Amino acid sequence: MTTTGSLKSTIVRTRMLALRMFFRTVGPLHPRYAARVALDLWFTVPPPPPVAPLPAGGEPFTVVSGGARVRGHAWGSGPAVYLVHGWGGRGSQLAAYVEPLVAAGHRVVLFDGPSHGDSDPGAHGPTRTHGLELAHALDAVVARFGPADTVIAHSLGAIATYLTQRLGRLAPGRVVLIAPMVESASLFDAFQAALGFGDRTRSAFDRRVDEFVGISVEEFDARVQAAHVPPVPTLVVHDLSDRQTPYAQARKLVDALPQARLLTTDALGHRRILGDHKVVREVLGFLGHRESSEVVA
Repeated sequence: MTTTGSLKSTIVRTRMLALRMFFRTVGPLHPRYAARVALDLWFTVPPPPPVAPLPAGGEPFTVVSGGARVRGHAWGSGPAVYLVHGWGGRGSQLAAYVEPLVAAGHRVVLFDGPSHGDSDPGAHGPTRTHGLELAHALDAVVARFGPADTVIAHSLGAIATYLTQRLGRLAPGRVVLIAPMVESASLFDAFQAALGFGDRTRSAFDRRVDEFVGISVEEFDARVQAAHVPPVPTLVVHDLSDRQTPYAQARKLVDALPQARLLTTDALGHRRILGDHKVVREVLGFLGHRESSEVVA
């Protein structure tokens, strides 16, 4: 009898084999067309995670970014803390931070980026978006709620946070980056290897990415963007078993930031790290609200 898990694995393997066959046969003859298919694959938002319950008392809000209605919730009063989800995520994934930060005297704001969660599709339709669009959405939210004391960002939200600082009105006093996506080039290398497309398709793909996002592949890098904004105390939290954003990249990011330190976890992966009580406690300690037993790598 075939289990649900094994059936899903079989479907994934079959799809990957079909895609590799496509890129091996079509790529050498029509690299620009193959690049367009690769672009659609890369920038298609994956199915969202389950909706996590939000703490009671939140004020729902809507702002407009790039013509899209961006929806979120805000709690409390005081210096603002913005919670920024990552690729394929939603704001409720960071809900574990709401109540302790409100208790510590903060206004806490989370939202769903365009084409994510409860927000409207962005400029590229209901299933496609990118990090710069997320950055513009964050900027619109900041315009609504005011200056940031702190930003806590996950995955793609890390680059979006730096882009918002550089291109918008965000100027946080502290930053916490959880399982950050640091740069895109090495992820594109892995994507190319997985699908088996050649150098001509890759060159066309990189050009299409530049056009689609509006930022070159080389500049879509948290280290590059951070170099253009004032340094602030930064805590980077990353798990050794994270299979979506490499731990080694987090180390490189910390080395590049003048006021950063790294908190290393194990066996939490890319998403479970967001709700881990020990991680929440360490983040609160970094923000000065509770004594931390931090182990810094």
